[in-house]
Amino acid sequence: MKFSNLIMTCIFCLGASSCFSQNAKDVIIETHQLTPNVYMLTGQGGNIGVFVGDEGVFMIDDQFAPLSPKILAAIKTLSPKPIKFLINTHHHGDHTGGNSNIAETGALIVAHDNVRKRLVNSKSSTESALPVITFSDDMNFHFNGESIMVFHIHNAHTDGDAMVYFANNNVLHTGDVFFSGRYPYIDVKAGGTVNGIIKAIKKVMMLIDDDTKIIPGHGPVSSKTDYQNTLNMLEDLKAKVNKAIKNGKTEDEVANMSSITKKYDDLGYGWSFINGEKVRRALYQSLKK
Repeated sequence: MKFSNLIMTCIFCLGASSCFSQNAKDVIIETHQLTPNVYMLTGQGGNIGVFVGDEGVFMIDDQFAPLSPKILAAIKTLSPKPIKFLINTHHHGDHTGGNSNIAETGALIVAHDNVRKRLVNSKSSTESALPVITFSDDMNFHFNGESIMVFHIHNAHTDGDAMVYFANNNVLHTGDVFFSGRYPYIDVKAGGTVNGIIKAIKKVMMLIDDDTKIIPGHGPVSSKTDYQNTLNMLEDLKAKVNKAIKNGKTEDEVANMSSITKKYDDLGYGWSFINGEKVRRALYQSLKK
């Protein structure tokens, strides 16, 4: 396995923080202001959302444990207030690795029921890393004068995905249901499906508008147009893989049919280990399942 592939494999593993403990000192946490009160932090792992106000800080995802001091320092430059809530958009380690450290500051961790279940079953999770508030479908926060919608997406990237929408600020955090300009990672073993991702995008498309700023799980700040492009890509690939399945193709045969993803391979949708072959195989598994 190439080193770059190993790195990305670690990123999507729950206990991945250990892979980065040695080079955390080299990571720079960058702050991107989206509105007067909403920010995106990038570093190593999933994009972090931060909403600040008089009542405190509302945080979405937390990357890897070794990065927590840098992440907390970056948040302190945005607000002197404490972190009141931390939302986990799903269970993967590049989004939950810092849970224990953030909880130690007094934050309440919130996630879907299945996120807690998967963290409980993980050998690397401690009690302090577990969500203390869980939900089965949707929930709302009324915080810092904002209406914050947290809603569950059924069997998309995983079986525990949540998206977060700041109504007044018109900012959406998608977690890993959406990667900007990249192929998706469909974690089939954790309940992920391409149909779930497509349904999620269509559901949220009715909520956002051309002015909405979208924080993807990975990639730059995006727009409704970027979201639509991903939907078009997924529906195209789904149709092609479904056709191959109906024609009796096996998983290995579909995985080797480079023509299915050629258009998007040429556009640079592949990234690290999530290449055309991986996507074709995941789509096959998802659709057959």
